[in-house]
Amino acid sequence: MRLVRFYPPRGLKLVRGSMQYVWDEGGNRYLDANTGHGAAFLGHANPDIVEAIQRQAAELMVAGSSFDTPAMEEAVEEFSKLAPGWAEGLVFLNTGTEAVEAAIKMAWQYTGRRKLVALQGSFHGRTMASLSVTWNPRYRSGLPLYGDVEFIDPRKGAGAVEDAVGDDTAAVIVEVVQGEGGVNPLTPELVKAVRDATVRAGAVMIVDEIQTGYGRTGKIWAHEHYNIEPDIITAGKAIAGGMPASAVLARGEIVEALKPGWHGSTHAGNPLAMAAVAAAARHFLRERVWEKAAAAGDTLLSLLSSGLQDVRAVRSVRGRGLMIGVDLRFDPGRVLRCLQEEKRILALKAGATVVRFLPPYMITEEDARAIAGGLRDCLCRVYGC
Repeated sequence: MRLVRFYPPRGLKLVRGSMQYVWDEGGNRYLDANTGHGAAFLGHANPDIVEAIQRQAAELMVAGSSFDTPAMEEAVEEFSKLAPGWAEGLVFLNTGTEAVEAAIKMAWQYTGRRKLVALQGSFHGRTMASLSVTWNPRYRSGLPLYGDVEFIDPRKGAGAVEDAVGDDTAAVIVEVVQGEGGVNPLTPELVKAVRDATVRAGAVMIVDEIQTGYGRTGKIWAHEHYNIEPDIITAGKAIAGGMPASAVLARGEIVEALKPGWHGSTHAGNPLAMAAVAAAARHFLRERVWEKAAAAGDTLLSLLSSGLQDVRAVRSVRGRGLMIGVDLRFDPGRVLRCLQEEKRILALKAGATVVRFLPPYMITEEDARAIAGGLRDCLCRVYGC
């Protein structure tokens, strides 16, 4: 039987990981700034999370979410310590796209409306409702998606938001730092305009924190950089240390609008995943992960900015915390191959031209110098300096 892949293979078989490093079958060590699209933010084989999973696997591995389990109770208790003060309801799921689906259903049910507003450059998942608010036409082409969606150009600012959001709008969904779209931080003015417009129209503001949340940008939640309180946030990727888990956090009256039967999942609240969520939250708070990510991100961003300022192939360096993109004048494929094969650094692509770095929070200054120096060397080799 032939395995069908969702992404082109990288030609690398990984066999082991420890915190910011992974090893291939030949014993070669790589600095991982890919981390499974950011999921291993707390590090590969983080000892706190490994111990919790091993203990839970020996006790109870499967339980439907209609049953109470100690693992679920512990996950709710520990994860709630990281929740924003305005969030009163919590739903656990498996993947980011499931969380977005649930958030959209909550908005539809709560408002009784159906129109959705999203941003050009957005990425919210690949199931049908989440794909309907994802911008990239390459992902959407030929599929019968939900039609009542308006995409606005974030470069047009507050006026575009005000024009799009009205009394027929159920929700506006945004990433405050667009990830797959090119590591594009939104302006404070645009984010405030979305919040003001949704309040005025009685619509729901959903902030997709699946990649940006959980310390990645140097705050526990990226929307905290903007001093706003949305109505719903979605979380995922790192919240269980890389185990499949996601969450929706919402205002109480909104989460209650999701009636029984409107959403569900066989493995939501799986005891193994919940044990990992609880352990990850304890580790996160004890290590003050968001602060370490902010410091490491400042170092890496500074090294990249100073080290690449004279490289002709580079348009810009941008990002927040440890979510950093280097925008090139060319497709980054050859540079990514050079980083992997010559420098043993794993990164990933964002948008059409961006090299994206999503390393774990514990990277050292030596690691940051390796990334910045390795990228410069590869750019000079591929495109010339």
